Amino acid sequence: MFSHNSKVGDNGYNEEENKMVHETRKIFHAPEIRVTATCVRVPVLRAHCESINIEFSRPMTEAQVRQVLAAAPGVTVVDDRQANHFPMPLEATGQDNVLVGRIRQDMSLDDHGIDLFVSGDQIRKGAALNAVQIAELL
Repeated sequence: MFSHNSKVGDNGYNEEENKMVHETRKIFHAPEIRVTATCVRVPVLRAHCESINIEFSRPMTEAQVRQVLAAAPGVTVVDDRQANHFPMPLEATGQDNVLVGRIRQDMSLDDHGIDLFVSGDQIRKGAALNAVQIAELL
């Protein structure tokens, strides 16, 4: 693993991290949304992973988040604490669904925060499949 291979800006964030912040705000039409990111390169063939920390305006439990994610199209929950099995780039490769796991309360936000980890095939879900799904919706 090594730091992302893009230019680091004056704010200390590299181009990919700044892009993630900008794109998230753009997608949600919420310029005020607080987002931060750390991007690194890991030697895998084709998958992206993200550690996500979500702050809610009201209390949210792990069970509620699991229920929503389990019913979400395009998502597969991979969250087996007993076997220590969570989303891995190798398992996400070649799949249409995004793997989601490590679902847990964010200890810094009490009952208003959830942390999770996702992994998805950046060619299928990040590019080609996304284009098809968007076209089908239109």
